[in-house]
Amino acid sequence: MPDSIVQTPQEADLARLMVKTLNLELTADTIDPLAPLFGDGLGLDSIDILELALAISQTYGVQLRADHKDNEAIFLSLRNLNDHVQRNRPA
Repeated sequence: MPDSIVQTPQEADLARLMVKTLNLELTADTIDPLAPLFGDGLGLDSIDILELALAISQTYGVQLRADHKDNEAIFLSLRNLNDHVQRNRPA
């Protein structure tokens, strides 16, 4: 299991996509993989998630639907989001 503080290479790629897509005022390498994406973590909102979902779809070919029953868990943290993306990437 990866260290909770250190990003895996795939998490780092996704973090860079997040920073670029959402124009975040931080660097990708400072995003704690276990920090919440909403609220006290990165402070993302529903519009940010929609923009991020579109960027993930275009970059990784993974469709993230607004009505997915597991969205709360998927978007809980960078690590959860990356795990979902990696499991669902087209071959």
